[in-house]
Amino acid sequence: MKNLGQMMKQAQEMQQRMGEMQERLASAEVAGQSGGGLVKVTMSGKGDVKAVAIDPSLAKPEEIEVLEDLVLAAVNDARAKMEQYAAEQMKEITGGLELPGGFKLPF
Repeated sequence: MKNLGQMMKQAQEMQQRMGEMQERLASAEVAGQSGGGLVKVTMSGKGDVKAVAIDPSLAKPEEIEVLEDLVLAAVNDARAKMEQYAAEQMKEITGGLELPGGFKLPF
């Protein structure tokens, strides 16, 4: 029974650390960019785009398609960085233990 009690305590500690990690993720922000920094996107830990900054040199009607592609690339860059940040936070909590296949964080 002593092992069961210890396992329950560890599970509660893990749950608390997961809650803390989720709070850190919710308040975290990352910036993605494309076009050598001409387009920048700031994204929250929940995956919400918070800000988009576009260099004025791209605001030409004949460059709209390029601008659209750069915004898309910057959003994808920010999302990848947030996923990496979340994975690092999870690794810290689990002590490097790999998550089962298909397990995703809450976004």
